[in-house]
Amino acid sequence: MLPCPLSSSPSQPPVFSTRSRGDIHHPRRQARQEYRSRVVSSARLTVLGSLNMDISVTVPRLPAPGATVLGGAASFAPGGKGANQAVAAARLGASVEMAGCVGNDDFGRALRAALAEEGIGADSVRTVPGVPTGIAMITVDETGENMITVAPGANREAGPAEIAAVAAAAGDALVISAEVPVAAIGAALTAGNYRMRVLNLAPAPPEAADIVAAGVDWLVVNESEAATVLGRPVAGLAGAAGAAGAAADLARTGARNVVVTAGSAGAAYRGPAGEVTVPGFPVRPVDSVGAGDTFVGALAVALAAGVPPSEAVVAAAAAGAAAATRPGTQPGMPRPADVLAATGHRWPVATG
Repeated sequence: MLPCPLSSSPSQPPVFSTRSRGDIHHPRRQARQEYRSRVVSSARLTVLGSLNMDISVTVPRLPAPGATVLGGAASFAPGGKGANQAVAAARLGASVEMAGCVGNDDFGRALRAALAEEGIGADSVRTVPGVPTGIAMITVDETGENMITVAPGANREAGPAEIAAVAAAAGDALVISAEVPVAAIGAALTAGNYRMRVLNLAPAPPEAADIVAAGVDWLVVNESEAATVLGRPVAGLAGAAGAAGAAADLARTGARNVVVTAGSAGAAYRGPAGEVTVPGFPVRPVDSVGAGDTFVGALAVALAAGVPPSEAVVAAAAAGAAAATRPGTQPGMPRPADVLAATGHRWPVATG
């Protein structure tokens, strides 16, 4: 078994600390008390982000620059960071409305149908004539590691119409990912009336530091995205050079709450509730492509449902780890029973 990329939990104890930095909670002592908060039966989320058709090929190894590697048959499946996060949230108990753009083509119609199948509202998904639906070309090796190239297509058209839809939607949380124009991201950070906004700066645009400096409620990034914002390398989980140090630095640059994921090492949180470092879950990864988006969607659901930040990060890490044990991006996104089966961790938000 391997620690899961982009996820984490008690392969080793999560280390929680408050402002006194003196409290360490060991999961074995808390085995049936993971969630001490009031847990509600639903959370209402709006997701602004991309919708892509994923074209995936499994290969023995990822190709080096200039190399050609023969793989298996190509598979087509709905994706895009925004749609992925919406699906993850819906499967984990949230009522979700999706806002974004698709082309007037077969891929666009298939993506709309996929949202409907998951019970996700798509009234705010706009069909843009004359522009193709976005696609993502994904290569996955035998260990579950991946390479992704995205042709944004209609996602580049997200703008005032989508911001108006976000502003009009009712919800507990707004989730924003960065496969849409920077102008739309900035406008969404102040549009509408939401209790919280979760910004996943993935991929991190050149303007990432300015976006964060303008003020962000919840920021979720991985090591490379954190490095783009901070202008310095970020590697590993602990220490000043790792995710924990990056989370602390990002919290000083304009983000109120920060989560930095560190691949198989785990994830780190810093914010008004204190700080938490969560090591990786020992799972056997099959396909890690959807793990990060599952983490973001799960985090938003848990927070919107009233789970405290430190516990929400652990729950999100468990969901991300479970996703990596299942093939496919959206097809592999877990439901609560899948999270429990893969990690032994109980999902804190009631569903159904």
